[in-house]
Amino acid sequence: MSTPEYEFWNDLAVRRPDDVRMISGRRVPLSWQMEKRVGHVDRLMNRTLPADFPDPVERGGTADVLAVLALSESIRRDLIARRAGDIREAILLGATWSEVAAAIDSTPDEARAILRDWTERQHGLHQSAAGPDGHHRLGDEENRHAAVLALIQLADDQRTETGTHD
Repeated sequence: MSTPEYEFWNDLAVRRPDDVRMISGRRVPLSWQMEKRVGHVDRLMNRTLPADFPDPVERGGTADVLAVLALSESIRRDLIARRAGDIREAILLGATWSEVAAAIDSTPDEARAILRDWTERQHGLHQSAAGPDGHHRLGDEENRHAAVLALIQLADDQRTETGTHD
């Protein structure tokens, strides 16, 4: 891949989780973050090779281990931020709250709380984005919010119709 964003990302020195941004300021795809992390880990692993290793290798140092730490934290944050959306998707596609809870090693009520917190934050963001006439610039948020709240009310082993998505 060779886009300006990707080239910028490849050249970027990461030392803090907040360094993980594209030129546009958007988040970097997880696959790009993992790819960069693997490169740093590989260089660190090369430190274990004998000094007389026959092939040329790049050996990692402080910059690599700091990048690994920062990228690991960035990836962790991104996964947590996406978790509620993934929970919503699972329920919409027919998973039960019990199945979702097992997948994230929690209880159904804890899984519901994650989705409830997320939908309330999303709803608040959309409310603050309302235009001067009170209409939402970001779509039909009230119906979306109500639909997510309805998902939260499903019983632990109750399924939605599979394959539905709004």
